[in-house]
Amino acid sequence: MMKRALWQGLLAGTTGVLAMTLGEKAEQRLTGRPDSHVPARTLERLTGMREYSGRQPVPVNLAMHAGQGALLGVLRSVMAQAGLRGPWSSGKFAVVRVTSDQILENATGVGAPPQTWPRRELAVDLLHKTVYAFVTGAVADALAARSGPGPGQRHAAMRSGRRSDVGPLPRGR
Repeated sequence: MMKRALWQGLLAGTTGVLAMTLGEKAEQRLTGRPDSHVPARTLERLTGMREYSGRQPVPVNLAMHAGQGALLGVLRSVMAQAGLRGPWSSGKFAVVRVTSDQILENATGVGAPPQTWPRRELAVDLLHKTVYAFVTGAVADALAARSGPGPGQRHAAMRSGRRSDVGPLPRGR
């Protein structure tokens, strides 16, 4: 399961980043919002790289933007492999995506807690992260479904819902 989750997650996460980036670029054309340099600044701080003032190097910005999304896709793939699939799971994953950004940005001193942001900026960020999460989830779910239902889905098929009288699946399934 974990080998599948790794390659499928990297593929799903990369696809999600691509969709998010295309959406961001379209939104920026409509609104005139400039590129964010927070990803590059965060990566510079995390790795001890030289820090630049003002506009950040595009390759560093892209490395953090795409790399974080691809790596988080592995977690969404693990969810799908376990049987946590569909929009409900993608919604939970959207929270993980935003939380990942916030931990890294706030721990490095690059970002500020979202509750302090201008509401429009927060709404735009949440929209783009939600696009990422749902596209990543759709790809991860489709790839995981090729292997059949996950353990959680098989357990739920024994008897609907979470019930104390339904034990775990037999080992080895």
